[in-house]
Amino acid sequence: QVQLVESGGGLVQPGGSLRLSCAASANIISAFTMAWYRQTPGKQRELVASITTIGSTVYADTVKGRFTISRDNTKNTLYLQMNSLKPDDTAVYNCYARNYGLVYWGQGTQVTVTS
Repeated sequence: QVQLVESGGGLVQPGGSLRLSCAASANIISAFTMAWYRQTPGKQRELVASITTIGSTVYADTVKGRFTISRDNTKNTLYLQMNSLKPDDTAVYNCYARNYGLVYWGQGTQVTVTS
């Protein structure tokens, strides 16, 4: 069973930055479509950003120009660099991996943006 472990969340002021990491227990980062989702209580889970095996990226309109998804295949790690954070970015951020019928989720890391 593949495990995805997120880290890097925390409390940050508006305008600040955080970098989330998602470490995979197996060599899947390069072979799977990887993504970051986020969810807040009472709201539907939202796709934040995704990256395919060939490096194509997609971003939610709400984070375009502020967030960057990337991966390090040698470290089996996915990243999300988040800049110019806003209170609306407050959520639990989950790492996601998909390859055909195989889907894995991480347990999430809390990001709180507040002054």
